Amino acid sequence: MFQPHQRLQPIPGATVRVVTGIGLGLAMILLGGTKALPAAAQAQIPQTTIRAEVPLVNIIFSALERDNRPVPGLTMDDFLVFEDRKPQKIEYFSQLTEGSEIPLTIALLIDTSGSVRTKLDDEKQTAAEFLRSILRKSKDEALIIQFDSEVRLVQDFTDDTERLVRALNSLEAGNSTSLYDAIYLAVEEKLKGEVGRKVIVAITDGDDTASKLKKEDAIEAAQRSDVLIYGIGVRSREFGANFGVLKRFAEETGGGFFSPQARMTEIQSAFKAIGEELKGQYSLAYTPENRANDGTFRAVEIRCKRKGIRVRARRGYYAPNSNSLKAAP
Repeated sequence: MFQPHQRLQPIPGATVRVVTGIGLGLAMILLGGTKALPAAAQAQIPQTTIRAEVPLVNIIFSALERDNRPVPGLTMDDFLVFEDRKPQKIEYFSQLTEGSEIPLTIALLIDTSGSVRTKLDDEKQTAAEFLRSILRKSKDEALIIQFDSEVRLVQDFTDDTERLVRALNSLEAGNSTSLYDAIYLAVEEKLKGEVGRKVIVAITDGDDTASKLKKEDAIEAAQRSDVLIYGIGVRSREFGANFGVLKRFAEETGGGFFSPQARMTEIQSAFKAIGEELKGQYSLAYTPENRANDGTFRAVEIRCKRKGIRVRARRGYYAPNSNSLKAAP
């Protein structure tokens, strides 16, 4: 039985990649982080020296029309940023198009509880199509976690889509649902040490019945590690569904929530919408006016000046603690 202090365990035979280093999100890329990047990406990195006691706040976000389609071609001048309702100055801005050198890391979480048994084959097929369409060889990586009464790593990080598809095809339905545990462990054990865009895509009926951790633990972990959560809440006629928490995960972290019926075409549409959004996101960074390193949560709001365009972004971040910062040499 899973306990909160235990680490995510791989299924026997799964390929595991050890992740090391400090996860500082997009700041490591913008300012020359420790993870190796392609030469083209390094050429785009501003050679700026910023001391750790004045950290940048980095936000990856989506600009969407009323029909939820991503809006391309926007610039820094199209946006305003507020922290705790106070305006901030945007210092860095970029559009993360399909040709962007910024790496994308995806944790695909598949609910294999008994309540999704009849939909599991459709979920496998649509997830495979999504991974084939979104992952760029030698740039992006994904892993697969299944969760029911326990949380298991089925396939660790890889850019080999066929290996990921084989892992998907190996999934079998289990018993209860440990959604909160799955999200928390995906962040803390796998995504926390990554750089670039970090995304969780969770497909589930949304009704957590077995987690040892609380939903607040999972949300805070995702916020602290700059992880976007996209939820696909699949409804079924045989079982009830509760998507309130899954929707909250998405809203708090800047991801998106989709609620298809059990039909395969609708699940495909949800994955397609996520893929289109990930190929058309933006990133910005600013130095906060509030320089206090007090570890508190700071509310962040991004507004688009153009009418009819709404912004989907995480609702805030946790300021660093003074005892965890060291001055840059």
